[in-house]
Order: sequence, then structure tokens, then C-alpha cells
Amino acid sequence: MTVLVLGGAGYIGSHAVDRLIEKGYDVAVVDNLITGHRAAVNPKARFYQGDVRDQDFLNNVFDQEDIEGVMHFAAFSIVPESMEKPLKYFDNNTAGMVSLLEVMNKHHVKRIVFSSTAATYGEPKQIPIKETDPQIPTNPYGESKLMMEKIMRWSDKAYGIKFVALRYFNVAGAKPDGSIGEDHHPETHLVPIILQVAAGERKELSIFGDDYPTKDGTNVRDYVQVVDLADAHILALEYLKAGHDSDAFNLGSSTGFSNKEMLEAARKVTGKEIPAKMAPRRAGDPSTLIAASDKARKVLNWQPQYDNVEDIIRTAWNWKQSHPEGYADRGANA
Repeated sequence: MTVLVLGGAGYIGSHAVDRLIEKGYDVAVVDNLITGHRAAVNPKARFYQGDVRDQDFLNNVFDQEDIEGVMHFAAFSIVPESMEKPLKYFDNNTAGMVSLLEVMNKHHVKRIVFSSTAATYGEPKQIPIKETDPQIPTNPYGESKLMMEKIMRWSDKAYGIKFVALRYFNVAGAKPDGSIGEDHHPETHLVPIILQVAAGERKELSIFGDDYPTKDGTNVRDYVQVVDLADAHILALEYLKAGHDSDAFNLGSSTGFSNKEMLEAARKVTGKEIPAKMAPRRAGDPSTLIAASDKARKVLNWQPQYDNVEDIIRTAWNWKQSHPEGYADRGANA
């Protein structure tokens, strides 16, 4: 039996594929390589290049593979871009989910672990955020993911397709040996951008907004290490295989770090100066996002190995130093 990983050539998906294979699973990967990297995919996984919205392609993959469960990472995820191009996000993310569930139903595949997001909550009413809190997104990216959750819920009622939605916060770091990591073009995530400055590839870091109602005026986020995140997806799949009902879980460290604190931690880890300047706020950015992740720890028995933000940054720096050009070092597509 095979686990199908959609978006398995992307940052989080490639780490999930790697961990599945380490744990003895048979894995097939689907990715359109728009943002993913072929070189990121563990060579022991079978790879199919195509789009989740292409049902003929997807049906062919399901015909060839004996799939016991699906992990779904195939989505666009850049908040500012979603504000400018909302239809791109609803087409790829939300319509892609409809396409996938139709194919899963046709092939009687009844388990899906979905990469959701804290962005479904919008501007939280309380910190830390609980799974039962209102989901009122402030950007089309979060809205597209919330719609995907709702579509899965109705598909469970109608077709018995069981799901786990994992709502996570800021993902960072890399596989500790530096063999796979984060490589986006353009890069929009804070930790790799800070490390690009540390490596001399950027002149300075821009911190967007210093007038938020936080401890130092900058955004506060909850960071989770990518390997810990991958392990949570495997635990969620096992939870569904054990016959449990559909559910949603937050994944985070339960600790918030401001942008300025992340900068200081990176300076400590890298030993570099890392110049920074303040810039205006970005549209659609909530001030503080911190997860209450006790439910995942209790129900899924999730035990993150990385609770120190410096250790998380250290794994990202290790990847950065060993692959200064990202996957281009390995002759992969950018």
C-alpha cells in the first residue's frame, strides 16, 4: 500500500516524503514543479509530474498505485500575492481540492491528511489560538484553505472520506544533515530571507511594520521545525488508519517570537551582523499568531524535537551553507 504525497517536491512535502520513506512507507509523489524541485524528492519515491486540477492525469496515477492515504501539500501559499491574485489561489487551492476528492471518491480512497494553515483564523480573538476558535481569514490564501477544509467536511458526510486538517503556523528549518531544505523563488519566508542577508546575498532585512500591538511592535509568530511537522503528518495518517473520525489540529511550538527576536537569534547562530531596516506593514498580516498545540500532542501523541528557535535556525543555516544556490547546486529546476 502506498501513501500519495501531493506537492511532494515542495519544501514541506519533500520533508514528509523523506520521513515516510525513513519510516518504511511506500511513497508516490505528484507535483507540477511550478514551485517544487525534482531534486528535493527522495529517489526511493515514485514521481509523477502533473497538476492536481488535471483529473485525467490524477486518475491515471490512482489507477497505477494502490493508495491507502493521501497527504495534500499542493497549494500556493504567499499571502501578499493572494491579495493581488485571489482567483489564482481559489483556482489552484480550492478547485484543486475538489478535483482531488472526486478522484479519491472514484477510487475508494478514504483518508486524506491536509496541510491547512493558521491563516484560516485571521486576526485571532485570543492567544494562544485553539482549534475551536472562529475561522475568519483576512486574506484569500487563508480563505482558500478554509474552503478546502469545509469541502473535506462535506465530502466526509457524503462519501465517508476521512480527513485530518493540520493548521500550522510558521514553518522553518531543514533536515538536520542539510540534504534537503527550503528553496523558494522568490523567497518570502522570514528565516531564509534573514539567512540570505547573513550569506551576503541580500543587502539587508526588511521588517514589515513596527507598530503592531506586540512586545516590540513587530509581528509575533509561532515557529515549528519542518521535520517535526512532517512527523505530525505521519501521526495524522496513522490516526486515520486506526479508524478515528475526521478532525483538525493546530501544530506549533506554543511560543511566540517577534521578527526582531528571530533576527537576534539568527545573528547569534550565524555570527553575522545581518543589517535590518523597518518597512511599512504588509496587507493581510495579523499581528500575532501563536498556536495552542496541546490537542495534537495529546491526541496524536505529537512530540516535537525542536522547541528552541536557535536550533531550528541552525538546521536552516546548515542547509544554506551546504547549498548556497539551493537545489540549483544539484542541477535541478529552479
